[in-house]
Amino acid sequence: MIDARGLRTALAKAANGLATATEPERYTTRDNLVAWARAHVRDRRLVVVSNREPYSHVRGDGEIKWVRNAGGLTVALDAVARALDGLWIAHGSGDADVEASDARGRVRCPPDQPEYTLRRVWLTASDHEHYYSGLSNGALWPLCHIAYVRPRFRIRDWQSYRAVNRRFAKAVLEELGDAPGLVFLQDYHLALAARFLREARPDLQILHFWHIPWPNPEVFRILPWKEELLDGMLASDLVGFHIRAHAENFIESVATTLEVRAERDHQALARGGRRTWVRHFPISVAADEIGALAGQPATTAAERALRERLGLGDCRVGLGVDRLDYTKGIPERLEGIERLFERHPEWIGRFAFVQIGVPSRVELSEYRAVLRRVKECVARINRRFPRAGGQTVQFIETGLDFRELIPYYRLADVCAVTSLHDGMNLVAKEYVAARPDGEGALVLSPFTGAARELERAHIASPYDREAMAEAFHAALTETDESRRARMAALREAVRRRNIYDWAIEVLDTFERLSLRTPTEDARLP
Repeated sequence: MIDARGLRTALAKAANGLATATEPERYTTRDNLVAWARAHVRDRRLVVVSNREPYSHVRGDGEIKWVRNAGGLTVALDAVARALDGLWIAHGSGDADVEASDARGRVRCPPDQPEYTLRRVWLTASDHEHYYSGLSNGALWPLCHIAYVRPRFRIRDWQSYRAVNRRFAKAVLEELGDAPGLVFLQDYHLALAARFLREARPDLQILHFWHIPWPNPEVFRILPWKEELLDGMLASDLVGFHIRAHAENFIESVATTLEVRAERDHQALARGGRRTWVRHFPISVAADEIGALAGQPATTAAERALRERLGLGDCRVGLGVDRLDYTKGIPERLEGIERLFERHPEWIGRFAFVQIGVPSRVELSEYRAVLRRVKECVARINRRFPRAGGQTVQFIETGLDFRELIPYYRLADVCAVTSLHDGMNLVAKEYVAARPDGEGALVLSPFTGAARELERAHIASPYDREAMAEAFHAALTETDESRRARMAALREAVRRRNIYDWAIEVLDTFERLSLRTPTEDARLP
């Protein structure tokens, strides 16, 4: 079987009727993914399982509305589910989700152009407190991110996490019945689900993609339930990460915790007559679709209206789009902007920054502390460096529909992604994709997975205020020719390896490594 890149090239040429090898290769498209799926997955149903749902139904103005949830994971995988007419199982979190779903929690999505089925799992307030806020985000999230927040380990949280994982697995089994399925588990909320699925249906094909960093073994070993969590993940046939370092950390964590044979040369873990393969696949976005949205006349009009509403005048504009999370480096970013004005006072009154902060996990004290610190930074900068037309830093504390973000991306001369530690961070790629005009600049933390692909961005550590200030200054003063060349390189990187490339590579790798995870004495490829 040809490798994933060769497969994508062949599919692209077939789909687009390219006759000669001298013609340029087109970017992988949704049609290419559909062609791949029809050739390889037509006898199985693809089931995506995640905590967060791609679409929510909410009440507003006396009626039920739907929103497309912002966030890299949901936006990216929505494109895959739509392309494959899949099934998505997720927590129903919208206040009108129950009314919008059938008796079993099902609804067709996207609501305005149905292409796949969303099955909602209902969680109680206790589930949210212990499974989500407690174990997932009070223990695993800080354990996996180097942001110097101490994890909290409580047995009640672990018990709830285990019970909710079993409930997600039960929903998968109910929807599939006896039919063959390829189950694609997402992220740290569902580390145990594969084990429950495997016990009920040994024939299922299971992938687990871990979207956040994986810590080194010395950090991971403090988790009280490390053996059971790893045992759950090893029930998958393939475990994926965004970057190689995280995949290697996972292999070492398993090797030092469980009785397994770590086959490092082949990136495999063998135990009990089965193998779990470990690979890294950098996720991306539906770049051309985002670019098409950004180029619509309605988006241009929305951008103009936004500039007027925010009182930005002829200012150069910076943008941050983040959940209000301590790993995102928002206060560090704002302190870098403050230092920019101190070192380069010529930007006072000529540069404004818009920070969109999506409220997140407000039940946790660490997240409330981030919000307080952000507000303090915003108030201090606006007091020290006033701007005649409006606030120098505008803090918009809200969640936005993904489509509402596009005019903000178009508005921004500079987009800042300054995470302290991240698996990927797709905001960086979304911003690049949303600038088909070739304008804009990206200031990027080296501690994001995206920095390994977007090397032409202005790279600066959020821990270094001086470097952050100079990165903003460099982005704002670069010559037109240099800026456009830099953005062209970034756009090529994002378009050349888009969400459809990612999906084909993950699924094709899974096929090549063997659908049944070979036994220990089987010959390795």
